[in-house]
Amino acid sequence: MKTVVIDPGVCGFVTKVTAVGDEDEGAVTLTVTSGCEAVKKLMEAAGSTFDAYELCLTKPGAGPLYEHAAGTFPVHAGCPVLAGILKCAEAEAGLALPRDASIRFEEG
Repeated sequence: MKTVVIDPGVCGFVTKVTAVGDEDEGAVTLTVTSGCEAVKKLMEAAGSTFDAYELCLTKPGAGPLYEHAAGTFPVHAGCPVLAGILKCAEAEAGLALPRDASIRFEEG
């Protein structure tokens, strides 16, 4: 089981993701809690259990989460929550190492 907490910044809608993999089935089940209504609607539409390869090993902007986001997410392409959900899933599925990632602004 892997868990990540995603703080997307100024909106303040922190999202917590827990991923549980099933190696025999090649599946990953996600539990996502968020203060963001768009994230809640996205996960309701997309469901919770995915083929790990179809979810994680796609081109940027493709795959089941992005397909559902195209219909349910507001216009906010820079939201880091989708990337965070996918990072949690791929680490649980053994498709990436579980390492922190960040986006930082620098004055200059």
